[in-house]
Amino acid sequence: MSRYGGLRCPSEVLSLRWQDIDWGASRIVVASPKTEHHAGKASRTIPLFPELRTILDEAFDLAPEGAVYVVDERFRKSAMGPGGWMNANLRTHFGRIVDRAGLKTWPRLFHNLRASRETELVESYPLQVVTDWLGNTPKMAMRHYLMTTDEHFAAAVKGENPAVDDATGEAAQKAAQQAHVSTCSEPQPAMAAHEKTPVLPGLANPCDTVQVFRMAGAGFEPTTSRL
Repeated sequence: MSRYGGLRCPSEVLSLRWQDIDWGASRIVVASPKTEHHAGKASRTIPLFPELRTILDEAFDLAPEGAVYVVDERFRKSAMGPGGWMNANLRTHFGRIVDRAGLKTWPRLFHNLRASRETELVESYPLQVVTDWLGNTPKMAMRHYLMTTDEHFAAAVKGENPAVDDATGEAAQKAAQQAHVSTCSEPQPAMAAHEKTPVLPGLANPCDTVQVFRMAGAGFEPTTSRL
């Protein structure tokens, strides 16, 4: 969730409920305990990126009947402290997973997963859009999140300009999208307000428009097979 959705860990990851996921609209409402004391910042909405949908589809199938939260209750209990969420043993446990994968751990494990995601997204979307999704500000992103990666050097050596290539492709994509106008006026069912919903994940309502988001390359942490 941190790597592909940019969620803060543990607070936002462990607060995510099944009812927060709108499978049909391909959106997720992320509750943000860290920023909830700011006006209008108690939550934010992010896209249900393709990588997230794959992971969440599988988690949904494995979740016990009646489950409210996406993350298993035993992890939630271990991370709940007197004053709110704490890292508890999550970092240690995650570090062991990285070791078992034969990789070397990187600094600030969870923060850098968010940084990798933000660095990827700004290659394809405006900075103000990306920071709105991740819940920070352009100034904060520039100072603490956005990175220069090996992929940037490789593209420069080859004379490539991802921003120009994306803009060219985006123009063609917009033209194709504008040619299709939805005429559906059928009312949409409301999202479930409690527990694990029986709605089959990954199946959109026939009248829903599902946007496909293009993904950039790997982040600056080692490439892994779904940690």
